[in-house]
Amino acid sequence: MTKLKNLKGTAIQFRDEDPIVLGGAWSSGNALNTARTWLAGAGIQTASLAFGGEEPTTSGKTESYNGTSWSVKAVLTTARYALAGSGTYTAAVAFGGYAAPTPRSETEVWNGTGWTEVTELNTARYGLGSSSTSSTAAIGFGGDAPPGVQTAAEVWNGVGWTNVNGINTARKEIGGSGTSTAALGFGGTSEPPVRANAESWNGTSWSEESDLNTARQVSGSGTQPSTLAFGGGATGVANTESWNGSTWTEVNDLATARKSVGGTGASNLSALAFGGNAPPNTITTATEEFSVPSTASFLQEGDMWFNSTSSTLKSYGASFSTGTWASGGALNQARNAAGGAGTQTTALIFGGANPAVSPNRIALTEEYNGSVFTEKADLNTGRNEGAGAGTSTAAILAFGTEASGLSAKTEEWNGASWANKTAGNTARTNMIQGFGTTEAFVVAGGDSGSQVLVELYNGSSWSEQSELNTGRQNSAELGTEAAGMVASGEAPPPANTVNVELWNGSAWTETTNVNTGRTRLVGSGVQSSAVVAGGYTTTNVAQTESWNGTAWVEQADFSTARQMAGTSVASSLAATMAGGYTNTRVANTEEWTVSEGVLTVTTS
Repeated sequence: MTKLKNLKGTAIQFRDEDPIVLGGAWSSGNALNTARTWLAGAGIQTASLAFGGEEPTTSGKTESYNGTSWSVKAVLTTARYALAGSGTYTAAVAFGGYAAPTPRSETEVWNGTGWTEVTELNTARYGLGSSSTSSTAAIGFGGDAPPGVQTAAEVWNGVGWTNVNGINTARKEIGGSGTSTAALGFGGTSEPPVRANAESWNGTSWSEESDLNTARQVSGSGTQPSTLAFGGGATGVANTESWNGSTWTEVNDLATARKSVGGTGASNLSALAFGGNAPPNTITTATEEFSVPSTASFLQEGDMWFNSTSSTLKSYGASFSTGTWASGGALNQARNAAGGAGTQTTALIFGGANPAVSPNRIALTEEYNGSVFTEKADLNTGRNEGAGAGTSTAAILAFGTEASGLSAKTEEWNGASWANKTAGNTARTNMIQGFGTTEAFVVAGGDSGSQVLVELYNGSSWSEQSELNTGRQNSAELGTEAAGMVASGEAPPPANTVNVELWNGSAWTETTNVNTGRTRLVGSGVQSSAVVAGGYTTTNVAQTESWNGTAWVEQADFSTARQMAGTSVASSLAATMAGGYTNTRVANTEEWTVSEGVLTVTTS
């Protein structure tokens, strides 16, 4: 047994209690005086400025927040929305934005009482990201202006703007944080696709960083090594992620899901979110404050400490978390080969097949609230083995098998009903998953006569993309349009492949194989953190494997071995897998939950 005195070169703290994983939560603050979306902000949680936006008319209104309530201040000289801001509530800079009929280049500075126009941006644009801390040293990047989304970046020195190296991935509605020499840009949309990319600025150039867990248009605040990203999406989401300088961690969600929200804050420990557009399309005055316990000590990878209360040596690192399956509420209609979307507590299951019911190709849609399934509006065309993805309020189903044979049809779900959209180029079947969103959706492989085909849907039309290295059907597919994954499946001639490939938005790269090759499995999560489960080898299997971005590890099995279950797609930490085929079509549901925490070693 190792003695403490023998752990040379290792920094060990002696503590009465364990530190905790970075947490934090949102709480309600007093509302803005004027509901607005697409607004900008400057300052910190207890001393913030909100300016510009859309009411829905273009707004120049300014309000200041003192940690308790908002006060009306002098208006911007040029009313606009989708603008950017940086600084404090007494000294801020506002730049760019949109006021019909054009993107704007105006720059205005705030002196605590009023706005003054100063030197304009070199490139007029809107939906740009920015640093957040200073009114005299800021950077603006990305955005939208004819002929489209931008990579351009400019630095502000308090007097004028200088063009500098642009971001690597053109996008608008991009989150930003930091300073003019140490900034972070994250998320956004390239119209399409929606992006998860994060890039850091060192004063000279931009470098790719770890992606957001959820690709989306996003708001943010903080510094380059300590950022909070919140809200966003096509219709408004509550997701919040914390950046520690190297990785993004999901933390507690906003109470009010919304997009185009204003945000301020000094770090990932303290932030303010205000205004925005809440689903289905409501401009809000809501204000929320994010905070963590001021006395908390937070774990970082590699930490080691001795808990003197329990006489236990403990460490915290990038080990695989332990996941387990538990029974959930059953589908109303037993089926297999259904499409799925959403999260563990807001899942959508649609389509599928069951020869015991009429018609066999099922059109039924069911929504899961974490406890029970509720029937919703049917698909326009009942089918099974089509590719599904998205959220419970914005899902997509493409291809599959309908009563008349192979299908190329595409349908989109808006939270209430399905609408027919442009069909894919090549009809195909033998799949249940694609990856991405309704605005940027990728389908790879499947049975079309050629199992290497890949197609991208951009919200209005389909285009062929770079082919898979290993053709396959009935594989697990997950992630985003810019960072996707295809795992295992059946490769021709009929044989289950262990091959896994990663998609970067333009090409496929082979990565570490799964441990058990199989077909008709399903997956959930993102490219850097995924889980795959179930499937068929020579019999139905219950095996579950988790992926940490480097390797696959066997986890707890399904309670019931099955193939072709419908699944939520958002997370490797919490997923719902419903229905499937055992020796018959089933309705039972299993929920996957991961317990993350401290690894312990007891010492004498």
